[in-house]
Amino acid sequence: MGLNYKAIQQMQNKMLKMQEELHNSTFEGTSGGGAVAVAMNGKFEVTAIKLEKDVVDPEDVGMLEDLVLTAIQDAFGKVSEAQAKMMTSLTGGMKLPPGLGF
Repeated sequence: MGLNYKAIQQMQNKMLKMQEELHNSTFEGTSGGGAVAVAMNGKFEVTAIKLEKDVVDPEDVGMLEDLVLTAIQDAFGKVSEAQAKMMTSLTGGMKLPPGLGF
């Protein structure tokens, strides 16, 4: 017939646990062959940035800005991918009605 209340509640509890694990995870984005690294949690919050000394060139600030941006985008993509995998594993690929996702 459909999902009963208990099954929906179990699914919600599982989703909350998985979401908490995702939020507490750290994802690293890099650029410049690892010269710039950005740590981001599962809530898309940047928690750390590491720079190798050789990319800090006062004569070429634009290059450093580009490397930081690329590393952030890399980390963002990894969080998005983990979030999508979590939802797929939770729903088995089933499309959820609007408002039931996170």
